[in-house]
Amino acid sequence: MKSILSGLAVTSGLVMSVAAQVPQAYEIPPVLSASQILSADEMQGPHFRVRDSAPSDGYMTHFTIDSDFGVFECAGERQVDQRIQEIAAIAKLTQVSRSDLFAEGVKRSVEAPIDAVKNIVEDPKESVKQLPKTVGHFFSKVGNSISSTAKKVGKKSEESDGEMSSEEWAAAGRGAGNAAKSVAGYDKAKLDTARQLGVDPYSDNERLQEEMDKVTWAFFAGGLPLRIGASVASGGASMALTATKTVGLPTEIYDVTPSELALRDRDMMIAMGVPAPTIDTVFMNPALTISLRHGILTTLNQMPGGPGRVDVVTAVAALEKHGQADFFLTALKQLAARHATAPYLEVKLLGRLPGGLTADEYLEIAAPVDYVSWTQQVAEFARRDDLTGARKRLLITGKMSEAAAAGFADANWQVVYTK
Repeated sequence: MKSILSGLAVTSGLVMSVAAQVPQAYEIPPVLSASQILSADEMQGPHFRVRDSAPSDGYMTHFTIDSDFGVFECAGERQVDQRIQEIAAIAKLTQVSRSDLFAEGVKRSVEAPIDAVKNIVEDPKESVKQLPKTVGHFFSKVGNSISSTAKKVGKKSEESDGEMSSEEWAAAGRGAGNAAKSVAGYDKAKLDTARQLGVDPYSDNERLQEEMDKVTWAFFAGGLPLRIGASVASGGASMALTATKTVGLPTEIYDVTPSELALRDRDMMIAMGVPAPTIDTVFMNPALTISLRHGILTTLNQMPGGPGRVDVVTAVAALEKHGQADFFLTALKQLAARHATAPYLEVKLLGRLPGGLTADEYLEIAAPVDYVSWTQQVAEFARRDDLTGARKRLLITGKMSEAAAAGFADANWQVVYTK
């Protein structure tokens, strides 16, 4: 990706040094130019074009992708790459669905409910779920975050019938997948389809899920092998670009069925000491797709043990939107990367954000944002009284405006730019 602004010299691991000064006024987050942020291949491809207007909300840059398969709203640069790869996958799947082999699969699948799998190849709809407009939720001050989150978890647990059955564990967190087709072998067939496409099998992209279900079911029920190769997937430079990128998923996402992943995730939480009601709520939380849930837990499992991990899981149980869960996972990955080279003494939940305590007694908070503006909410976060007197370090993946940099310096924050 090209840099957004040239005003700040930023390199990986560089600690920001700014003369402390109090900004005179809050900023209005800018509207940025996508063409100055994204590469040419990311701006346009055979099946999509990114609009140049890319407004910032003070934390994330928001991009709009117009495609042959609908309009996609992306919160953050990383989401743009994910959607581009998914658009390429949809294009491949629609080509497969027009092939003679697909027609043969449909013909063979006498008992397959193909009519239930909506064919929208000829009539694309803009049915893609939009991402949240902000991650400011994480930067708002909370009183006793752990306590308030626990109450939320308790309320959800009371609404359930108690502990989940083995069948519920197996189906928990299926998310965007089609649970109605949970027949022997189908789950693995769909995982193989996703692997060939290089996409998240549990993505919240509704159009992608429809196409994967339709194509996988026709070949699976028809007893035919599905091979999505170059002959089907030819699509130019953009296809080549997305084929070389990874979706950042653990390999077991493709190798292990949803029910097996659920059991592994449950065992991890038990080993961490997470209470049963909180475990139940994690599995019942619709904001957590299987890949997000498993990614959060496996990443957290790489961090130091102790009560901090339970606090983090409790916060995860109360996440309300898919975008929040995705942001939380990215923040944890930041911390895990730091922990691998400079081990944390313990994991902390600082407000709503995960953090770690370093050997030199700094509280490090991960903030995987694009561009930070000095808004009132950001200023309140920087000056939060529950961190007064603490040695604190903010890890960000993007950039800050000059006013935001000065504001954090004045509030005695050390800011580190990470990849």
